[in-house]
Amino acid sequence: MVKVGSSSLASARAGLDLGHLTVIVEALAQRQLRGSEIVLVSSGAIAAGLEPLGFSQRPTDVAQQQAAAAVGQGQLMAAYTQGFAKFDLHTAQVLLTKEDLSQKSSYTNALQTFGALTRLGVIPVVNENDTVATQEIRMGDNDYLAALVAELVRADALILLTDTQGLFTHHPSDSRAELITFVPDLTHIEADVLKAGSSGVGSGGMATKVEAARLASEAGIPVGLARWDQAEAILAGEQVGTVFAASGKRFSRREGWLAHASETQGRIIIDDGAVRALRSTGASLLAAGVIGLEGPFSAGDPVEIVDSSGEVIARGAVGRDSQDLVTMVGRTSAEISADLGEEFTKPVVHRDDMVLA
Repeated sequence: MVKVGSSSLASARAGLDLGHLTVIVEALAQRQLRGSEIVLVSSGAIAAGLEPLGFSQRPTDVAQQQAAAAVGQGQLMAAYTQGFAKFDLHTAQVLLTKEDLSQKSSYTNALQTFGALTRLGVIPVVNENDTVATQEIRMGDNDYLAALVAELVRADALILLTDTQGLFTHHPSDSRAELITFVPDLTHIEADVLKAGSSGVGSGGMATKVEAARLASEAGIPVGLARWDQAEAILAGEQVGTVFAASGKRFSRREGWLAHASETQGRIIIDDGAVRALRSTGASLLAAGVIGLEGPFSAGDPVEIVDSSGEVIARGAVGRDSQDLVTMVGRTSAEISADLGEEFTKPVVHRDDMVLA
């Protein structure tokens, strides 16, 4: 799984940089021809549309961003199609939004599409659907989308290509900056990632790349971060850029969807005993441990499971509608069975439908 940022592909004044794109395409094509399956998430549609529309920098108005994306997406795909064709490789355009992946049905449909394309030897070129998205345009340069798609396709690794050599202790313009070559644990990272880049075409930055690395790492996927012209080297496993170790077990697709892609429809508040049971015994969540509900939600909807202070303990697919659960909150299975019937005693959230935070 490879993600390329806007700043690596284009500038506001000059548009697409075909030299940069050619270097990246050659590295990916050679890897594909050696037997790997490549999925590419590419930013750059908005950036590619700026020069033809006469913009000297990325506009702040959402409608103008969408117009630039509509103009630039065709140019971007034409360049990729022509570049990979030199290696007798075909590409396919896949436009997604975060909302497409938050719905289980469209998540499954996307998976089937990626499976068909990779089996046919086609390289999917994924981009945020900037012509219709509004929230995602303001959120950050496809890094989050790349992490979600990496989970979806169960990638062996996620490679983030950008305009810097990797993660630094300070902003690369700072004389104190030192390259961090390996991050074993993202919960203990000492780096300043808040200062924005200076390309004027990207919407993300190092903060969104670190967050993408965290999501992928939690799902058991190692992440590499390198400069665009180091693509061949990092794909070959050479010591360039920054490598983030996989910190969690590899998620199943259902777990990945629940943990990161799904949009929760409500909250279930649980007592301290239930918190201990979920964290230490691998138990399902029973009605006896529930002290409150925030909804409404329906059976099968993803929900957050939180403690009395609001801290998220887990996410899961709830087993019953919120209106049914209201009558069951805090009651034991025996009480529920005697009053409502044995069929109402199943877990509120089964362990198999739950991912701990």
